[in-house]
Parts: sequence; C-alpha cells; structure tokens
Amino acid sequence: MSLSIVRIFFEAMACRCEVRLAAQSDANARILAQPALEEVRRIEGKYSRYRADSVVSRINAQAALDWVECDDETLALLDYADTLFTLSAGLFDVTAGVLRRAWNFRHTVVPTAEPLRALCELIDWRRVQRDTRRVRLPVVGMELDFGGFGKEYAADRAAQALLTQGVRHGYINLGGDIRVLGPKPGSEPWTIGIQDPRQASQLIASIALTDGALATSGDYERYFELAGRRYGHILHPRNGQPVDYWRSVSVLAPSALLAGSFATIAMLKQADGLAFLDGAGVAYLAVDHAGVVHRDKDQFRPAHCGNG
Repeated sequence: MSLSIVRIFFEAMACRCEVRLAAQSDANARILAQPALEEVRRIEGKYSRYRADSVVSRINAQAALDWVECDDETLALLDYADTLFTLSAGLFDVTAGVLRRAWNFRHTVVPTAEPLRALCELIDWRRVQRDTRRVRLPVVGMELDFGGFGKEYAADRAAQALLTQGVRHGYINLGGDIRVLGPKPGSEPWTIGIQDPRQASQLIASIALTDGALATSGDYERYFELAGRRYGHILHPRNGQPVDYWRSVSVLAPSALLAGSFATIAMLKQADGLAFLDGAGVAYLAVDHAGVVHRDKDQFRPAHCGNG
C-alpha cells in the first residue's frame, strides 16, 4: 500500500507544533503520532515552571529549605545543565530564569538597574547543591528553569516515540525546533525553510534534510521595541540585559537538544558566537544585528520555498 504524507497539528509548550509523517491513511497517521504527542505533553507537565506540580516547581518551592529527590530522567537533565554551563563558560545558566520576574515581554517596560542587580545575585549554577539523587537550591528566591532546552528535549523524545512506532519518514516540529526521522518516501529530503528574523512571512534560506535536527534561537519570538531598540527574551545572566548582537542563529546538529543549545549559546556569546559554533563543528546560519547573513557551509541555500 502506498504511503501519503500527513500533517498533524497540536498545541504544546506555548507554541504551535506539528508532526509530519508518511502513513497509509490519516487515521493510521494519528495512531502512529499519538505516543509522540503524549510524550511532549508529559515532558511539559513534568518540567514546566508554570505548573505548580512539576518537578522544577517542587525544587524551586524548596529553595533554602530542603533537598528534593529526583528520578533518573531529571538527574540526566541536571547533568546536561551542568555540561551547558561549562561549555558556555557560565553563560547558559538554568538558574537565570529568575530574570523573568523583571522582564515581561508583553509590555514595553524596561526594568531599572536595581531589580536586575538583585536578581543577578540569585543566578549561579555552581551554587546548586547536588548529591547522588537529590538537588537543593541553597538561597531563598533561587530557581531552576529548563525552558532553555526543554522544547528541544521534547522534540528528541517525541522523535524516539515515533521511531518506536515504526515511523521512518517524517519529522516533528515544536515551534520551529525540528527533529527529522528520515526522508520522504522515495528518499527525497525534506526542505525546511529558515525564517527571516525581521519579516515573519519571508524566508532567508532553506536546508534539505533526511535526518538530524535544526533549531533556531533569535530575538523575534518574544520581544518588544522601545525608543528604536529591540529587547529580546534571551537575557545575559551576568547583567540581566537582552543580548543584541544576533538577530537569529540556526544550527544543524544530530539532535534537537544539541542544535537548540548550541544556537542559544551562540546568541549569548554575541560577537564570539560563530567562533564557538566553528569549534563545535556544526553547520549554522546566523543573521547579525546589521542583517548580514553568515553561513559556514553550503547546506543552507538561498530561500525559494517553505517547509515541504
């Protein structure tokens, strides 16, 4: 029986998501996709800082009070957070989520220096206490926030759920973080478009993928503009201010987790971002503050079409 490409849309992690796969029918595609959707929602429920019963919220609620025992999955994510902190020389810090108390990107208000200074004093992954299976935040007001890599982790986990169901042709897209399972039927690659960070309806490039992952970090998803300046949601952990060297950084890597983490680290490193990506050996396309496009390899081509 021939396979047709089916698109399944859903909402999760505060963004529009899609599973695109080859299946015998729409009904069959939805059956195959269901475990992946459930996995995304499981991870959202377990680690969202917005849910009072999540693991992250329980750890944060016990700051300066008590240790919280963690399961293997959470311990692995804490280890990954430690790796990112080291790899980024302290710029990717999962305790920096406290800065959202000062920044609300739904309103055009720039916080003053004093609240930012006070919040920055709560940011330091090295102060997080960990033993074999437990974690503790030693200071009142400290928080963990896995938002910097949670969506990408969910994309990889959802991809594994699809592979377990026997899906070999398709990809999952969680708000622009894409994990590819395999080519279209017939081995043709998927063409993925890269959004122009200043014109939402325009593409600046495209890339043909049969496997791996593509993730983008930028200043155009959550931001506001005031007095001619754009304030994006990616915040420097040492001064609490939005980084502003790159408009967007797109990275191709074997997993969505790596692609998204490397893209965010490049944003945080500002002018040193491309040197970091070159050292990591990943393909990238970046748009700087002046709109100049930088790419390291021929995999990113001038845009001519959207995702397909």
